Amino acid sequence: MANLLKETIEAIENSGHTVEDIIFIGSEKSGHCCTWDEFCLLADREYDDGYGAPQVASDLIIVFKDSTKMWRDEYDGSEWWKYSKPFTMPEVKLKITRLICEEEIGWRSLNKLNSTEE
Repeated sequence: MANLLKETIEAIENSGHTVEDIIFIGSEKSGHCCTWDEFCLLADREYDDGYGAPQVASDLIIVFKDSTKMWRDEYDGSEWWKYSKPFTMPEVKLKITRLICEEEIGWRSLNKLNSTEE
């Protein structure tokens, strides 16, 4: 069991933000939203964060002043907050020559697919 409010506060702190940095809590799809104080009242309860069906709204996001956001993620019903950092332009830009791995099955990064070393 997990407490959604405590989990959220911890995730906000881990992201390097504070509640004062929040500009939106809700769903960017439907427009449902609430203030931080309203969220605290609604989220201060236990839920089962283990495997099974997710219990927390799947489209719940928290957006910060710097345009980063946290959203709900899950795997087989186990759920948690996921955070995205703002995009940073790479200092070195390398040419992409391949996007698809044709030789073998597996997860390959652009670096692996486009490396001249084997």
